[in-house]
Amino acid sequence: MTGAYPVLHVGPVQPTRPWARTYRGTPASVPEARRFVGELLAGCPAREALMTCVSELCANAIAHTASGRGGVFMVEVDCPRDGVARVAVTDDGGPSVPAAGRLDLMAEGGRGLAMVAACTTRWGFRDAYPGRKVWAEACWPVAVPSPGRRPKLTARVLHVPPPVRPNGSAPGPLRGGAA
Repeated sequence: MTGAYPVLHVGPVQPTRPWARTYRGTPASVPEARRFVGELLAGCPAREALMTCVSELCANAIAHTASGRGGVFMVEVDCPRDGVARVAVTDDGGPSVPAAGRLDLMAEGGRGLAMVAACTTRWGFRDAYPGRKVWAEACWPVAVPSPGRRPKLTARVLHVPPPVRPNGSAPGPLRGGAA
C-alpha cells in the first residue's frame, strides 16, 4: 500500500520538459541533488517526500552502481501534469536491478526502496544505456470544477527559475529533455 491520492485532471495538459543536472558519484553530491529538487519543487505538496526519495535514489546509485566508482549520476525533476511530480536518478549501471526489499526495521540497510514505495504513488525503473533510470512519482488532489463551470488554470510547480548560487551564477548545467 502506498500513500496514493487519486489523480484528477480537468482541462488541457501542457507537459513540462524535465529539469536535469549531473553529479559526481560521491556521497557529497547527495545533499546537492536534494537541494536541487527542493528548490525546483518549492510550493509542491509532495516536495518533502520527493526530496527524501531523491536522497535515497542517489545514495543507491553511489552504493550499488558504477556511478559510485568514479562515475556520475543524473537527477531529473518533472511535473508532467497538474497534481503529479516525478523525480528520477539515472546511474552508470550495476550488476542488479532495483528491488524493494522486505521492510525489516532491524536491518542495517535494504529499506530504502521500500521507503520510496511507501511515500510515493508509484515508482519504477527502466534501462538507460549503459545504466538505469529509477524514478518515483507523487500525486496529490487537484481541484475538480462543478459541472458546467470551466476550471481556473493555476500555476505549474516547475515554473520557477533554475537555482542560483549566492554569487549569482547558475550552479551547473541544467538540461531539459524528454524523460
